[in-house]
Amino acid sequence: MGLVHIYCGDGKGKTSAAIGLAVRAAGSGRRVVIARFLKTDNSGEVEILKRLPEVTLIPCRKNFGFVRSMDEETKKECADYNRNLFLEAAELAKTADLVVFDEIMAAVNYGMVLEKDILDFLENRPKKSEPDGLEIVLTGRNPSESLLGAADYVSEICKRKHPFDKGIMARRGVEY
Repeated sequence: MGLVHIYCGDGKGKTSAAIGLAVRAAGSGRRVVIARFLKTDNSGEVEILKRLPEVTLIPCRKNFGFVRSMDEETKKECADYNRNLFLEAAELAKTADLVVFDEIMAAVNYGMVLEKDILDFLENRPKKSEPDGLEIVLTGRNPSESLLGAADYVSEICKRKHPFDKGIMARRGVEY
């Protein structure tokens, strides 16, 4: 059985680490599935990942904006969308070697995906005949103790300094 990775913390680089692992896996001929939660496709890595035949990037089919700006009806619709996204990725995992659930922690923390569903998936994930099994990556801030306990790797990326603190906004090709 493969291992579970968590990239968490308040620093920049959680998604970058996950994408780096995905590219490494794809470069080794492994099949990769990437599901991006609470994000749009307006990010530099999306375009290059679409070009890799080993990578299945589940597209963002609907943009809901920031959770803090949503009314209750939009939050419910967003939650339904993200739960279905999780189920789609879990189904695709049956034929993958690596699955990345990018920003799944935010989806859980905002109530968009049930932590129980993730833990059930991790416990009952598809078994692979390959020697390494199915690798799974979860990214985002503030993972619960239960998710941390289910992981084999936990890498916490700590912010010491960030340009945003000086008022420098996210830059295309660097932060997104």
